[in-house]
Amino acid sequence: MPDSRRSVDDDAPTAPIRAGAVRDERADATRREDRDDRGETQEPSRDQAPPAARWFARGLVGLLAVVGLVVLVLFLVARVAHLPDLNPFDSKTTDRSQPALLKSVRDLSRFVAAEGDFQVVVDLQNNRDNVPEFLLNERTLFVAAGSVESYVDFAALDKGAVKVVDDDTVEVTLPAPELGRPSLDVDKSYAYSEQRGLLNRLGDLVGSGAGDDQQQLYELADQKIAAAATRAGLTDRAEANTEKTLDGLFGSLGYDDVRVTFTGGADDR
Repeated sequence: MPDSRRSVDDDAPTAPIRAGAVRDERADATRREDRDDRGETQEPSRDQAPPAARWFARGLVGLLAVVGLVVLVLFLVARVAHLPDLNPFDSKTTDRSQPALLKSVRDLSRFVAAEGDFQVVVDLQNNRDNVPEFLLNERTLFVAAGSVESYVDFAALDKGAVKVVDDDTVEVTLPAPELGRPSLDVDKSYAYSEQRGLLNRLGDLVGSGAGDDQQQLYELADQKIAAAATRAGLTDRAEANTEKTLDGLFGSLGYDDVRVTFTGGADDR
């Protein structure tokens, strides 16, 4: 008998808790029925959106931002290109050279009778014995273009250079044609290839010897072009052109027989 009373006493406190839970459930059901009667629906939470939809939306926004940035950069570049004054890094070349100074004037009495155009390749190498070429070596292939004139100097003519033999004949004595100094065309001359050792490259950084090397190339090119002009027979061509010119000149004066003699050359002709 006493045991049954303890059992009833132990279960007594739980009865109010169960009754309260039932009342809460009934209240929630009543509120849902009231919202349904008024036509209200519960909006879904943002966290309930599918993950794939969220990633797609973020990717689309990022793509639009990148495209907009690219379009903006291209627009700014185009504006700067059309308005160079607005470019803060625009290149500028300033010529600060002084006016040319006339040092002397020479009167020339040359008849340029022939001219030859030449091109030579100068292969110049400077190195040291018992030193590896990767350390100390300079080799340059320089393509030089230049011209040489062959002329007759009329300044050396004396009073007896032109002699009238008769009404139809005239004799002219001229100095032999000479070759002028080679004239390099810097616009057509260029360094085809250059090989330089490590120590030579270090020397280039401080600018030591660069001008001497270039001067040496020019001097060798002048010598080679002058030798080529001598072998080309420019003086013979100048003699023939001079005779032809004098024939036309004196022929217009009524002389049919014009005899031209060149002196002072390798052999008088």
